[in-house]
Amino acid sequence: MSFGKMKMFSVSHKTVFVVDHCPYMAESSRQQVECDVLTKSRAQGVIPLAPVSKSLWTCAVECSMEYCRILYDVYPKDKLINYIVSDSEFHILNSWRQEDQSIQELMAALAAVGPPNPREDPECCSILHGLVSAVEALCKITELQHEKRTALMDTAERVANRGRIICLTNAKSDTHVRMLEDCIQETILEQNKLAAGSDRLMAIQQCELVLVHIYPQGEDTLVSDRPKKEISPLLTSEVHSVRAGRHLATKLNILVQQHFDLASTTITNIPMKEEQHANTSANYDVELLHHRDAHLEFFKSGDLHMAGTSTRENGLKETVTLKWCTPRTNVIELHYCTGAYRISPTDVNSRPSSCLTNFLLNGRSVLLELPKKSGSKVISHMLSSHGGEIFLHVLNSNRSTLEDPPSISEGCGGRVTDYRITDFGEFMRENRLTPVSENSHNPSGKLPFERAKSQLERYTRYWPMIISQTTIFNMQAVVPLANLIVKETLTEEDVLTCQKTVYNLVDMERKNDPLPISTVGSRGKGPKRDEQYRIMWNELETLVKTHAAATDRHQRVLDCIIACRSKPPEEEERKKRGRKREEREDRTEKNGNKEAEDKSWQESERLKSLLDKEDQESEVIKDSPDSPEPLNKKPRLMAEETQPQERAKGPVSLLTMWTNRITTANSRKHQEFAGRQSSVNNKFELYQHLKEENGMDVHENGKATR
Repeated sequence: MSFGKMKMFSVSHKTVFVVDHCPYMAESSRQQVECDVLTKSRAQGVIPLAPVSKSLWTCAVECSMEYCRILYDVYPKDKLINYIVSDSEFHILNSWRQEDQSIQELMAALAAVGPPNPREDPECCSILHGLVSAVEALCKITELQHEKRTALMDTAERVANRGRIICLTNAKSDTHVRMLEDCIQETILEQNKLAAGSDRLMAIQQCELVLVHIYPQGEDTLVSDRPKKEISPLLTSEVHSVRAGRHLATKLNILVQQHFDLASTTITNIPMKEEQHANTSANYDVELLHHRDAHLEFFKSGDLHMAGTSTRENGLKETVTLKWCTPRTNVIELHYCTGAYRISPTDVNSRPSSCLTNFLLNGRSVLLELPKKSGSKVISHMLSSHGGEIFLHVLNSNRSTLEDPPSISEGCGGRVTDYRITDFGEFMRENRLTPVSENSHNPSGKLPFERAKSQLERYTRYWPMIISQTTIFNMQAVVPLANLIVKETLTEEDVLTCQKTVYNLVDMERKNDPLPISTVGSRGKGPKRDEQYRIMWNELETLVKTHAAATDRHQRVLDCIIACRSKPPEEEERKKRGRKREEREDRTEKNGNKEAEDKSWQESERLKSLLDKEDQESEVIKDSPDSPEPLNKKPRLMAEETQPQERAKGPVSLLTMWTNRITTANSRKHQEFAGRQSSVNNKFELYQHLKEENGMDVHENGKATR
């Protein structure tokens, strides 16, 4: 049976802790703990308490117990721990049975073991005793493994046996570490031989060794860190060199998250009453560990930045920040929940963590929201207890599948509505996945999913999403080339079709045919025809360049485009002259109205000055009492002929000025009527010969008298 089919149990099903109990572990960690800070007032003359420091053994036990506590909180059943202490011999503190899996059992057993004896002979003590016992423990069958083997019967070999060994020791050097790894490798091979002939043992298919070298603060480490390395198909090993104290606690906190797929959530702005001032409250933060699937929606939607992801002090693991939302009622309301995961406080003994857990265990629930700077709040999680255990509930904060699908304008692009929806439907149709029979063979040797990924990559190298961002995909003339150029290989017929498409585009440019250029967001008429074709050729060249390296025939299509774009010099000169002529006509069109208006204005001003002068002369003649009546004079044929019937009052319109100009020009082209020439003040008496026959005199002013 191949290793790939053994999927029943992972490495995290079994974890063996091997803690060194040799005399050198009694050495001080040199991280001092102040004992005098608890006394609020000290009587005069009392000597303050001296600080104390923990031993390497105490640090190792505390940190390993914290590892076990988090594991039991989040996985109370499926994940098992076997704890072994090693000195002159090994001491197994518990078994794989479910009733032995508790912090209380382990703490009671550790109390019986006691601290290391510094006077014991170091030569008799070794961590190897515990490591050999750990390999033997991994070969033992757990209750869950036995159930699976019994249920499967004929296929019992499918039940895999994997495990992890975490060794906390003080190694001497890198050579010492390699010796420990070789010893474990030999022991695994020996135990697998024994397990092959026994029904009560299982051979080890995979073992992970995590060796943590602990050394006092202030000293240089003799063991270097090493990432995970495969020693053999059965054994992988990694080494961590850590200072004792808080550094060791941080390291094991990170390891438990890595080993069991845990994630961190920090709840902020938790209101709490102050002990010293009962009437005031302050906001605190509490960090919780849980399975990483509680953040799955954030990973899917890419909203981890919205959830306030931040790196903690150690800079190795991230925590997602959620904000406390004050509960309005004690009753747990019915929420649309998509998952529930057990939680474990990172700092279980802190006052904020204790207050939060007591608050939840009393039947209250807490809603958690994404911290947003603006907009409505989004409640994403809820904390609540069930049966004495606290769970982090994942609430559905996204659109429900029961709702109508969203409008396309509500997507990532905002209010963009000109998506290439029809083209995208065609794109999906061309890249649809279908089942492939096992007998089908591809000459290239690629697997079907690899071929599918390769085709999808080719089709999306250049694929604008919006209609206004492309020209060639809006042109029916380019469709044959666009469909062929994305193929993995081209035939000679395909190359000819592509070249014919390019020549058709050249012919379109020669005929000056219009192109479907989008003018959205631009003022005026949009780009000129030459500019439109330049944009089209650039985009076409960009499309073909992304595929030109595939085969020589793809390159020939690109060469054809480049050759057609490089026009002969006389063609360029003709285009340049055409552009200059268009610019000149545009300038003439813009300036023509202005020049006509200026000329008309100057003509009207000249006419106005002549009229004013004539008015002044006539007023002098009329107002003088001694002057004789004016003689009958012929009208002037120059400026007087253009005298309007009434002088315009106020500004003169463009139509009036243009009419005056036309009238003046036309008056020079014909002979004036005889009656108008002999008129007085533009008045002429008609039928004068009839009045003369009746004996009436006619005065110069045109009035008859007896």
